[in-house]
Amino acid sequence: MRHFYPIALLMFILSLQSCASGYTVSDVSTRSYVSNDSTAGVTLNYKYNILTKKYAKKERKKEIKVLAVKIENHSDTFYTVGRNLNVQNGSGFEYSLLDSEMAFSTLKQKPATYLFYLLLTPLNLQTIENKNGFQEAKNIFPIGLILGPAITGGNMIVAGSANKKFKADLESNNVLGKTIKPGETLDGLLIINSATFESLRLKLK
Repeated sequence: MRHFYPIALLMFILSLQSCASGYTVSDVSTRSYVSNDSTAGVTLNYKYNILTKKYAKKERKKEIKVLAVKIENHSDTFYTVGRNLNVQNGSGFEYSLLDSEMAFSTLKQKPATYLFYLLLTPLNLQTIENKNGFQEAKNIFPIGLILGPAITGGNMIVAGSANKKFKADLESNNVLGKTIKPGETLDGLLIINSATFESLRLKLK
């Protein structure tokens, strides 16, 4: 009788939970919003939970929130995000706004962490045959030589590509430092230091 012991395959399946994830670039111009606040002719529309997978997990762990926002300026004043326009919670706590480099450095995937998959390299796939009361290994195949490098390389490529898209998205869409002229609307991303998903209010100076 032969028994099949796919140890390497089992480890591969379990390891999928830690695989790198891709990144979908934000489409800020067509995004729908679920929350808003208005004051002195300025309206803030915003939405939490726009990141997914690895980036969403990092967002929760690092207490950083990346929001999609649309800011409409119907006043006669020029407003610059982070200077005379900021956001606060219901208790009046004013949030710190993060620049793109700080957010990316904190939330990015780290491709080097996937090198641990090389530990799969020594694994063999084999069958065990019972013969005259003794077990004997048969048909040994060094599957780890394929799985280890393949999974490692694949994850590093996916993580690197996703990080590149994520960084470009932050740099092109972060509204920090951008000026909104009277009558203009600004679409983009707002990054705040926050551990919770509280309702936001505009703070105009």
